[in-house]
Amino acid sequence: QVQLVESGGGLVQAGNSLRLSCVASGRTLSGSAVGWFRQAPGKERDVVAAMSTGGIEYYSDSVKGRFTISRDNTKNTVYLQMNSLKSEDTAVYYCAVHSSFGAILGSRNHDWGQGTQVTVSS
Repeated sequence: QVQLVESGGGLVQAGNSLRLSCVASGRTLSGSAVGWFRQAPGKERDVVAAMSTGGIEYYSDSVKGRFTISRDNTKNTVYLQMNSLKSEDTAVYYCAVHSSFGAILGSRNHDWGQGTQVTVSS
């Protein structure tokens, strides 16, 4: 079972940037698809960015052009660079790891870490 530790969240003003990190243990990322999800109060946990083992990237319409997912397999770490933050980006952010890119995109049934809170003030 993979263990995931997210970090890098915080309180920022709209228009600013944050970089989230997710360190994985118990599973190597080099052969895995990865994704970032977020969950706002009262809402579902939805994928906002994902990357396949081959480097194919997916972004939800709400973050496309502002967020960038990346990975460092040598550090077993996934990143989410978030620019031009908006108040609607406020949520707890989680990462996920799976052998299937399709499962990252289509399922909410993953091993989760504790998440990291991102709060954007307008």
